[in-house]
Amino acid sequence: MSEEKYLIFGKNGWIGGKLIDLLKQQGKTVVLGQSRLENREALFAELDDVKPTHVLDAAGVTGRPNIDWCETHQVETIRTNVIGTLNLAEGCHLKGIHMTLYATGCIFEYDEKHPIGGPGFTEEDSPNFFGSFYSKTKAYMEDMLKSYKNVCILRVRMPISDDLNPRNFVTKIVSYDRVVDVPNSMTVLTDLLPISLIMSQRKLTGIYNFTNPGAISHNQILTLYKKHVDPSYTWQNFTIEEQNKILAAKRSNNELDTTKFCAALPDIQIPDIHAACEGVFKRMKVNLEAEGVWPDKLPKRTNHLAPPSS
Repeated sequence: MSEEKYLIFGKNGWIGGKLIDLLKQQGKTVVLGQSRLENREALFAELDDVKPTHVLDAAGVTGRPNIDWCETHQVETIRTNVIGTLNLAEGCHLKGIHMTLYATGCIFEYDEKHPIGGPGFTEEDSPNFFGSFYSKTKAYMEDMLKSYKNVCILRVRMPISDDLNPRNFVTKIVSYDRVVDVPNSMTVLTDLLPISLIMSQRKLTGIYNFTNPGAISHNQILTLYKKHVDPSYTWQNFTIEEQNKILAAKRSNNELDTTKFCAALPDIQIPDIHAACEGVFKRMKVNLEAEGVWPDKLPKRTNHLAPPSS
């Protein structure tokens, strides 16, 4: 068997950077993708030159500072999230390379068949949330990618890390006075990114709800933050209807069923979201103290009205 070689796209992104660090810690051969995914010829040439055994795609456009950006930059969003992703899947398909896509689970919203506290959305369910252009591109892309049998699609949701990176869901919601309080499936990166590399190594394919089992609400997240990181922290809630009035795009709220994900990895323990988040904030305090951020330089609120992005 030839040596594993990982080609990563999205090297400058948050998740891409974490994947690079993980692979290097494991002693893997890592090559950072240089081609723009929409440039098909250059992309295919790079695949031929590098000859990877595995491709990891963490190059999706989410917008800055949040997904509202995609509403006014639709062509740019399509260029990466649709054209670029299809180019990479096609190139990997033609060259017999396994590809893992870090996609999104923000393509669903609670409905009559999937109410809060009821059954979660499975990998077989069709997207039902089209309230943002970002989610539209992701839902369309997922449907197209089902035809490629070499691709593993990981539905990431509201990713959480052990730091206060600006892309961390926790960092976003602690910066606002008012947040909605809705249970959601979420992805704790410390737990799940290493598992994604195992899935890539084992060449699993198809769609997976890539979240910790269960759902946790905004208030439960902030309560843990207050408990472990900032005892002085306070916040207020507002309704989804009030939130929608100040948004360019709506936000997805849902719970994803993780039965398939867990069953695909019977030898690996995947912590439920409540236990996982408890661990996040314990580690976060230690990390922030080591960085000199805790206790005196914790984030302050910068926008008293805006809700977190999904």
